[in-house]
Amino acid sequence: MQRRDFIKGVGVGSLALGAAATGAAHAKAEYRWKMVTTWPKNFPGLGTGANKLAELIGEMSGGRIAVRVYGAGELVPAFEVFDAVSRGTAEMGHGSAYYWKGKSEAAQFFSTVPFGMTAQEMNAWIYYGGGLELWQELYGRFGLVPAPAGNSGVQMAGWFNKEINSVDDLKGLKMRIPGLGGEVLARAGGTPVNLPGGELFTALQNGTIDATEWVGPYNDLAFGLYKAARYYYYPGWHEPGTIMEAMVNREALELLPKDLQAIVMNACKVINQDMLAEYTARNPVALSTLVDEHGVELRRLPDDVIAKLRGLADEVVAEIAERDAFSAKVYTSYRKFLAQAREWSAISEQTYLRARDQV
Repeated sequence: MQRRDFIKGVGVGSLALGAAATGAAHAKAEYRWKMVTTWPKNFPGLGTGANKLAELIGEMSGGRIAVRVYGAGELVPAFEVFDAVSRGTAEMGHGSAYYWKGKSEAAQFFSTVPFGMTAQEMNAWIYYGGGLELWQELYGRFGLVPAPAGNSGVQMAGWFNKEINSVDDLKGLKMRIPGLGGEVLARAGGTPVNLPGGELFTALQNGTIDATEWVGPYNDLAFGLYKAARYYYYPGWHEPGTIMEAMVNREALELLPKDLQAIVMNACKVINQDMLAEYTARNPVALSTLVDEHGVELRRLPDDVIAKLRGLADEVVAEIAERDAFSAKVYTSYRKFLAQAREWSAISEQTYLRARDQV
């Protein structure tokens, strides 16, 4: 099978070659790091994105840094990644910021916001709109340095074992959905449940939950979620452009020479773009497989359900800003940039897509 790899140009080969290179790097490495992740080991897109980041750091540093990747549960549980990197158990982590809302509600803005910015817009805000500086300020309180290290693009609304025909169908619904999206579901009368990816299939199959969102067709196919639920809904109102993050222990980063510090942070930028490109390529193929080969019933959420969720999302996000001064600071920055991005997207992307698809 042919594979076009965005990052071949900077020297990353296949996972097999990467593993060999990592082994060689460990033999001569000046710095040996551990990376803990919230993802199942080698899981497509998310887990392999963490693997690619580790390989790329080794390649770009000429083997001076060797990074060993641990999947969820191998060294620490999925939801203890933040603390593990903060206290120095591991030098790096890979996850998504909405998992750490218990540390600060503001963290969720650096992952995704329901009905908020797309992947392209999020990257623009982070890199050129002041988002990264705010993110660094927040994580700095915990001895961490954050960086975007992947994006899923617009996700799916999720897998359901019953039809969603009205807002009333959300009431009492037990659904795995993290972050701000979970709070919106709760406001709609549902019960959000936060589970790591490795537990989703079993929970959905045995009825512990009634529905789950995960990512999109590429990852959902890999988990076999079509075997546990009948209906596959879109659009992913709750996660329109979810950032996957790398977090680095600040002391470990500052112990590196300046050139290696730059390599670590710029490797994150490369992987950030690579993951989005991979999802854009893999999702349509996986969706065809789900529908054509596995008979999945693809459904669009009704307009009135989307409208209700949009209104509740506005309430939830605004209330977070009211509760916490730093959240208000991030919210103000996010809203200002979104307003600018929305105006430009309406003129550029939306108008173009309508023109391209017009029959």
